[in-house]
Amino acid sequence: MAAGNDKLIEVDDLSVKFATPDGEITAVNGLSFGLERGQTFGIVGESGSGKSQSMLAIMGLLAINGRASGRALFNGEDLLSLPARELNRIRGNRVAMIFQDPMTSLNPYLTVERQMTEVLELHKGLTRRSALSLAISTLEQVRIPDAARRIRMYPHEFSGGMRQRIMIAMALLCQPDLLIADEPTTALDVTVQAQTMALLRDLQRDFGTAIILITHDLGVVAGLCDQVMVLYGGRIMEQGSAESIFYRPTHPYTLGLLGAVPKLDHEGERLLAIPGVPPNMAHLPAGCPFSERCTFATERCATDRPPLAPAASDRLVLRACHREVIEITREAERVLP
Repeated sequence: MAAGNDKLIEVDDLSVKFATPDGEITAVNGLSFGLERGQTFGIVGESGSGKSQSMLAIMGLLAINGRASGRALFNGEDLLSLPARELNRIRGNRVAMIFQDPMTSLNPYLTVERQMTEVLELHKGLTRRSALSLAISTLEQVRIPDAARRIRMYPHEFSGGMRQRIMIAMALLCQPDLLIADEPTTALDVTVQAQTMALLRDLQRDFGTAIILITHDLGVVAGLCDQVMVLYGGRIMEQGSAESIFYRPTHPYTLGLLGAVPKLDHEGERLLAIPGVPPNMAHLPAGCPFSERCTFATERCATDRPPLAPAASDRLVLRACHREVIEITREAERVLP
């Protein structure tokens, strides 16, 4: 995938490997995608599919036993090859990340004020007074009530939803070009989830920020994303527009995920669970990583890994499956509304 001038970030053949006592494990294998300014790109999959590790690799935040290969061009600079000093200039400033658990991401020993002003003093060179004024203003933007008073409080004094808003505010302090949101609605109730998604939409509209959204919640993806990548076993199963993924899925795994989503107009019907369990990343099948759980699988699927290629029905959709699209489409018509 060649870098284009209109892309804010262009990821090419990203792989992530970890050294373990049992040998090297490949957690992410061959991810490629591009994202323009103002767009939202969703990365979907079960726990352990490689969603978070791929983004931690881009941010230079892998565990000490992890290493990344490939390219991640951000405005023409390869984030994977930048020295730590140069990466720190970009990270938290032009590229920011909202982590999955705000309680463990926020420092419990520091007030929200100190955690926010420190970011502005480091990246923008602001005085403490100027940094405080901007921090309060940003908290007000994410709808923290009485922000001037509450900024002096500690993280444990806020609710889960408020802590998530604080994390979003911290990520947006420097008005980044790219925001990576890792499961931003995990452990939040439905009302707070909806408020958080509406907040991200508003902020994207106001600042033109590009967003990479990591989630297992397909409902969140449907409401926010332009493009979607479906991961399983560290590999791309399907990739395309949100509309095509939701209404014309071409991969059995995507179909399984959609079939497991509760539907308000199907009250009383049982959810369609994907049989089996996610694969052991240390012992992936030789063929398709989803073959052991796939109802469409043949002997070939277990031994011959399908290439990622354009779908016959839609050349803008990429899929990695040996079965014909027409078979998946017929099943989709049966299980989807």
